[in-house]
Amino acid sequence: MNTNTSIEDSIDQAATAVGSAWPLHSFVTANPLAGLEDHPFHEAAGEAERLFGSDGYPSPDVFAQAWNEGLIDADLLETELVDHGYDESPDALLDQMEAAEAEAAEDNSDDPQQPVDHLLTKWLAAFLDQGQTEWPMPNREAGFYKAFRAVARHDGEIPNSGTIADLPDDPIMGIQEVLGEHHVGRWSMIFEYHLTSLPGWTGLIKQQADSTDDWQSSYPISLAGYLAARLVVADLLDGPIEPPADWVDSEDTTESEIPLAEIWLTAWERSYRSELVEAVADASESLADAEAAADEAAAGDTTATDERPDAQMVFCIDTRSEIIRRHIESTGHYETHGYAGFFGIPMQYQGYDADVSVDACPPIVDAQHQITDRPTAGHDHKHEAHDRWHDALDMGKGVLKALKYNAATAFSFVESAGAGYGAALAAKTLVPDRFAGVKDAADSAPHPHEFCEPSVDYNPDAVSELREGLALDEKVEYAETAFELMGWEQFARLVVYTGHASETENNPFGSSLDCGACAGNPGGPSARVLAAICNDEEVLEELRAHGHDIPEDTVFVAGEHNTTTDEITLYDSPVPESHAEDLDALRADLESARARSTAERAASMGADGDGVSETARRAADWAETRPEWGLAGNAGFVIGPRGLTADYDLDGRSFLHSYNWSTDPDGEALEAIIAGPMVVTQWINTQYYFATVDTAAFGSGSKVTHNPVGNIGVYQGNGGDLLTGLPLQSVSAPSGDPYHQPLRLSAVIHAPVERVTEILAAHEDVAELLDNGWLSLTVVDPTQDHAAFEYAGELEWTALDATEQTTQPIATTTRVAPTADD
Repeated sequence: MNTNTSIEDSIDQAATAVGSAWPLHSFVTANPLAGLEDHPFHEAAGEAERLFGSDGYPSPDVFAQAWNEGLIDADLLETELVDHGYDESPDALLDQMEAAEAEAAEDNSDDPQQPVDHLLTKWLAAFLDQGQTEWPMPNREAGFYKAFRAVARHDGEIPNSGTIADLPDDPIMGIQEVLGEHHVGRWSMIFEYHLTSLPGWTGLIKQQADSTDDWQSSYPISLAGYLAARLVVADLLDGPIEPPADWVDSEDTTESEIPLAEIWLTAWERSYRSELVEAVADASESLADAEAAADEAAAGDTTATDERPDAQMVFCIDTRSEIIRRHIESTGHYETHGYAGFFGIPMQYQGYDADVSVDACPPIVDAQHQITDRPTAGHDHKHEAHDRWHDALDMGKGVLKALKYNAATAFSFVESAGAGYGAALAAKTLVPDRFAGVKDAADSAPHPHEFCEPSVDYNPDAVSELREGLALDEKVEYAETAFELMGWEQFARLVVYTGHASETENNPFGSSLDCGACAGNPGGPSARVLAAICNDEEVLEELRAHGHDIPEDTVFVAGEHNTTTDEITLYDSPVPESHAEDLDALRADLESARARSTAERAASMGADGDGVSETARRAADWAETRPEWGLAGNAGFVIGPRGLTADYDLDGRSFLHSYNWSTDPDGEALEAIIAGPMVVTQWINTQYYFATVDTAAFGSGSKVTHNPVGNIGVYQGNGGDLLTGLPLQSVSAPSGDPYHQPLRLSAVIHAPVERVTEILAAHEDVAELLDNGWLSLTVVDPTQDHAAFEYAGELEWTALDATEQTTQPIATTTRVAPTADD
């Protein structure tokens, strides 16, 4: 066996416990314990505690609060406790967990790797910097290990640092040189010990090493290169190479007992899920009765036709969409639908003003197309006005930056410009909404969408790593997939694909509030691409030939939902004059829906008064730590017709993906949803879960003390591990209590249970997630009297008796909003 390959395989295996982490500018929510998903959840939580010193479950205080607020059903909790052999009272068991937690907290032993971590983080931050520093680290184009060899010999903090230049050229040989006196059978354990010491940096290195983006291409880094440098530093510092005696090899761990916290968590999740399942089952029966009545009426009246909605709006499945969809539907005869926010287009996108392309599809999907915003004929005046304004703006920014950072001019710059800066800072702080209004008024340049179109047509002459544009058959496939996944049989005069993005000031984690399905980027470009595809006459002709009855007067429009302010911008360039009144009416109703939605969301943040003004203030306030709640509270995922949930206030806690089982006879659409969006929502859910149960280990602590580093992440303080998870303010109320209820995802599918079983049998990775308890799945089967079946493991199901469902309305699971005094 090749020794190099063997070592690299051992390194990769040792790093599986550390989840990949993305730079902040493209923050992607992901399970921080993704590498442990082949373990049962409780075993993975125990393994993480060993490796990272983390908590894998909510604290006893959180369970006690949920118990006292009635969020945990007493009967369901008793059943879970009895099934696992507990006969003590819930209060007594809470006391037991609290005592055990206090005992565990007494172990505050020092970390012997801290000196090594201190030095390595300095070099990693310098190498991985993505444009923040004025003086970049030399030799980065040679890769991390070689750059470290060339430069670190000048580091006065490293004893005998001059010997670093004598290291072998190959990092694998460098590892072998350090570990030569250590038994080869312990190397894998040594790799795990060192890679898990800085899981944030290791996660970023994993992601970069697997990436083909411009930064990795220009400045490559690998786990082997990092480990070689780390082991050399540890050796020169006389630090630990091998883990301590009580360190247990992950391969030697055995199955553990179900912890008491797992039992409480399961009961809490069942309490939430029982209400959601009951709502879906009841609605399924009502929906079937209504459809039967409509069919009977239509059979007796040959002139009867279904009334077309005024507009159909497709939103991302994001939980924030549930709130605005509910209010849009209440303003008029509108249909809303849920679809993954990249709208099925696996693309890289480059905006008109952007220097680089960005992925606009989920990490589990490889981009296949390059889409670029290109100016169109007939809009030269807007194009030129935009360019003049932004050229002047860029020049001003360049001069300002040069004056600020030039040692010869910095002091005189402060003396001459300080008063103006002070006034601007005061305005941003004291009246942020007014300051933002003045800034927006000053920026009068046309927006690129007014004079650009996405390059959706295939261009064989374009020079790029990916094919630019799409061929006709690809366009038809993406449009048809969207219709089939959502089960569409009718089309309104206006069909609006609505991406989403956030709006915040001074927020390193701003991309965590953008579209996760678009790799942490705004979803508007994806919506524009699908709308352009569906307006293509050749595509429409093919779709109609395939049996999609799209009326001649249907126009597809793109839009973008600002999740911070609930404003929806419509990109109306393709809308003909014949649809102007439809568009005006829709815009007016969207404003009404915005007023209602922002009032609801402002109340959830403890704010009084006008919701539109409050959310606008939060978007513009550079000192606001909670511009919006993001996906906090997410707990459910419903796959089925909107009619199943339209009559319920889901409190912004459920992902909603449209699906009609009756239009999907072979199950291909459902298979795509289960293998794609359901897996992604589980990532999002676990990211929020772990950031809530242990913000220090899996989150990033308070925003107030964040120190951004290299445009890639944040520190707490001036060094240490890169913090890659959600900040405290994303999951906790100002009082410090969790706002996000840390529950694993409860998925509910409206489809025949046999169909779901066949899909899970074909996707062992998804079945493994279910078998290991990373999420739960319930199927409401419309072909079996709307009965509910809960996944019991190993492709088996348990029929839920109606008596097991609670009788409380689903809205009773709402979270307690923080008050203005918090």
